[in-house]
Amino acid sequence: MISANLLIWAILFILFLFCVIVYLLRNKRISMKYALVWILAIAIILFVLMLPSLMYRLASLFGFELLSNMILCVFIGILLFITLALTVMVSGQKKKITLLIQEVSILKKEVEDK
Repeated sequence: MISANLLIWAILFILFLFCVIVYLLRNKRISMKYALVWILAIAIILFVLMLPSLMYRLASLFGFELLSNMILCVFIGILLFITLALTVMVSGQKKKITLLIQEVSILKKEVEDK
């Protein structure tokens, strides 16, 4: 089982991370869609921390010899999810920027022709 001291420190770290996300969101330094990705990741980590016995069962079910290997695998999965979500969002922004550049070029051409 996870020691009480480690559990407390992990929960404090997760709460600190959540407060940082909320702070960035309030100061408009991060958009809501990016904040939701991070909040979802925080919720998954908190769920894993609150139910360590479930993690032991899942680790044995999936054939992991050590719980630490299972936790590492879960964290890598979370990081891959965040990376994929942010990649999708950046790709959408790239398409919007390309469209905006094309529209500005068309407007510039119209202004120059007049």
